[in-house]
Amino acid sequence: MNFTKTIEIIEKKSKFYGYLLSCCSLDEITAALSFLKSEHKKATHICWACRLKSPFYEKAVDDGEPGGTAGRPILSVLQKKDAQNVCVFVVRYFGGVKLGAGGLVRIYARVTSELFK
Repeated sequence: MNFTKTIEIIEKKSKFYGYLLSCCSLDEITAALSFLKSEHKKATHICWACRLKSPFYEKAVDDGEPGGTAGRPILSVLQKKDAQNVCVFVVRYFGGVKLGAGGLVRIYARVTSELFK
């Protein structure tokens, strides 16, 4: 799978792996998600958000994180950067320390922002 950029951030013993994918279709996103699920079989969550230009499409997925604490912050960064034809996946391995809703929002937004630096 050809990801544009990848990063790793550790926050309170949880590992977060960010993946930036340039894409033009839902098929590419589905293929990338399948790839990540096979590569990270023991991951706790694989949260993601995408923005496609034509036809216009946006989606945010929390994958088991509390509602609005993962996919939505990822999508918010994509919107602020006016990123189009991209998908950001964030793979989380839970490290045993709960981050709380605010902590989750901050770390998912941070991982996404770092992918655009």
